Amino acid sequence: MSEDWGPLLGDLQALAKRLLAIVPEEQGVDWQAHVAAEWRAYGFGHTFRPAAAASDMHLDDLHGIDLQKSRLVANTRQFLRGLPANNALLWGARGTGKSSLIHALANRFAADGLRLVEVSRTDLAGIAELGAALAPLPHRFIVFCDDLSFEADDAGYKALKSALEGSLFRNASNVLIYATSNRRHLLPEYMSDNRDARHVEGELHESEAVEEKVSLSDRFGLWLSFYPFKQAAYLDVARHWARRLAQVHGLALEGSAAIDEVFDRKAAAWALARGGRSGRTAQHFARDWVGSHLLEGEESP
Repeated sequence: MSEDWGPLLGDLQALAKRLLAIVPEEQGVDWQAHVAAEWRAYGFGHTFRPAAAASDMHLDDLHGIDLQKSRLVANTRQFLRGLPANNALLWGARGTGKSSLIHALANRFAADGLRLVEVSRTDLAGIAELGAALAPLPHRFIVFCDDLSFEADDAGYKALKSALEGSLFRNASNVLIYATSNRRHLLPEYMSDNRDARHVEGELHESEAVEEKVSLSDRFGLWLSFYPFKQAAYLDVARHWARRLAQVHGLALEGSAAIDEVFDRKAAAWALARGGRSGRTAQHFARDWVGSHLLEGEESP
């Protein structure tokens, strides 16, 4: 090798050492021990990292979404038994239990061989590699894409579209995709998209831009819609979490800590201050309410 290459080779070796220093050590996943894992970029590829599933979230904790829960449980049971099942898109109002439902499913069916693999939007470009890694494994996997949305130039958009069509996961019959989003169409929609819409013999033909943005959502076989909670459902969730937290922390639900009309009024006022009713808002109120009563008990003589 020419001596002129010596300094350059030394610089490249130094750069490689610096890059290795900032890349975290690769971790494998023992699927017998772990219910959930993350699929993350590592070096020039991707790898699994152990992740803690929401171990304290169970199906019985989810109130006000009984229809959505029963549909997704049935779809998951079909999948676990090797029967036809659909990829699912859970979309709708924030804080209504979309992500919690998927974590609760992982906990409920872990003993039946179900495992959860969480994939961020930025790592969806490697979803073909993920399918190849999961295909030979004995478990059944839900690939979970949380809070999903895309910009028009996202590399993961077309990769996910191909996976939903089946072309990427053709040899991975042990994989389903469940995604959550606050909007039904996963690409942003603009007024300008409708300029090229036209009527042909009385029928409305959408523009190509609109068709493209709808096409990804259409590839999910099962759509489940989540809506803001009505007052009764919201209060039901708030009472559930207050009772559960009180039991965990040893709070007696009596006297000023009774779950009664005063509790309901305070829960309703909390939701009003937050600008909406949801399961998440109800849980936040329950935490505040139980915590404040426990603090009063510690500070009282």
